[in-house]
Amino acid sequence: MKTISHSEFATRRTKLMEQMENGSIAIIPAAKEQIRNNDVHHLFRQNSDFQYLTGFEEPEAVCVLMPGREQGEYVLFVRDKNKEREIWDGYRAGPDGAVQDHKADDAFPIDDIDDILPGLMEGKTRVYAHMGVDSAFDHQLMAWLNQIRGKVRQGAVPPEDFSDIAHLLHDQRLFKSKQEIAIMADAASISARAHTRAMTSCKPGMMEYQLQAEIEHECMMAGSLRPAYTAIVGGGKNACILHYIENNQKLNDGDLVLIDAGCELQYYASDITRTFPVNGTFSTEQRAIYDLVLKSQLASIDAVKPGNSWIDPHNVVVEILTEGLVELGILSGDVEQLIKDEAYKEFFMHKTGHWIGMDVHDVGDYRVGGEWRVLEPGMVLTIEPGIYISPDNTDVDEKWRGIGVRIEDDIVVTKDGCDVLSKDVIKDPADIEALMKGGQASLF
Repeated sequence: MKTISHSEFATRRTKLMEQMENGSIAIIPAAKEQIRNNDVHHLFRQNSDFQYLTGFEEPEAVCVLMPGREQGEYVLFVRDKNKEREIWDGYRAGPDGAVQDHKADDAFPIDDIDDILPGLMEGKTRVYAHMGVDSAFDHQLMAWLNQIRGKVRQGAVPPEDFSDIAHLLHDQRLFKSKQEIAIMADAASISARAHTRAMTSCKPGMMEYQLQAEIEHECMMAGSLRPAYTAIVGGGKNACILHYIENNQKLNDGDLVLIDAGCELQYYASDITRTFPVNGTFSTEQRAIYDLVLKSQLASIDAVKPGNSWIDPHNVVVEILTEGLVELGILSGDVEQLIKDEAYKEFFMHKTGHWIGMDVHDVGDYRVGGEWRVLEPGMVLTIEPGIYISPDNTDVDEKWRGIGVRIEDDIVVTKDGCDVLSKDVIKDPADIEALMKGGQASLF
């Protein structure tokens, strides 16, 4: 299985420190364990920023970066070794393991951080940290600052400024390396197989959660330890609820089912949506809506290329969907005016995509200097147009009501255009019908 190398983690830290002010310090905490109920924890998942810089997967840790420090620029505070707790909770690297296995220049027990970190902060021109994200850590940061301020008469020099590290770090994370893209391609391939399995398993009378189980089984058998997000499996009118996650209803003959699901692999997300008929055959109305959404998605993917802005693929979708909705009689009026009036938003109310990476809705600004961001090689985004016709919408013919369709793929911007990472799962409606009926549709 592909992993991120120690040298890549080191490169990431170096790039971040090159952007930091001389004489500054960055302080990034690990994620906290969260109680699920009583003394049971949720499955721990490391904070993405902390993981991005360290590759260290334990809680109760803090990463400190100090560019130019002679004794070592990269310091970790981690849990100390504890034989008794390791019997109950699992292996701990300890300070020695943080240095030997995770390449920290130095490491200290987390229990000593209040004694050591103020000394590392003292005399620094600027402190970079996540501001306003974790109130408890903000309070701890201010306590360390006040320790330094309390020693001013003894010659201590407190930091002059505090800056949010998110802008520097998240702009760096927006551009994926070859190693990252390779892992994301694997994650998308696994998720593609899972969606294919859902299509071949689906039949009227199944429960939505049973299709979710098919997907999650396929992903875990392939090495994914967790989903990238809670799967959406919406049959019939449930497909019109954008973030439907109850997944507890029966799949009825004659309905569509919309599945939005993706695995996480080595901390990298995939995000794929497919919509298909529960009984394996699209009705006339379902096929008309599906064909329109697919047409808009294919054209939108063609607009993903260097030099275009992030909003260009969305504008392509808006134009095609509005034209198509007029042709189907669902909207009426002049297409240009309908777009200006945003009439399409009754049926397509979200943007066409989002950044994807370590977080399924990944970090990175969509606007820079008030302008939509220009696409560049190494960026990865989703393209996911949809049409959702509420079952309660009495302004449209009854035959259209309750139809929800979304088609989503993961796209990496290349120097010449783009690659579809999730291409291994079919979306041509004829291929879907052939697959679900046991035909010989080409899957890969």
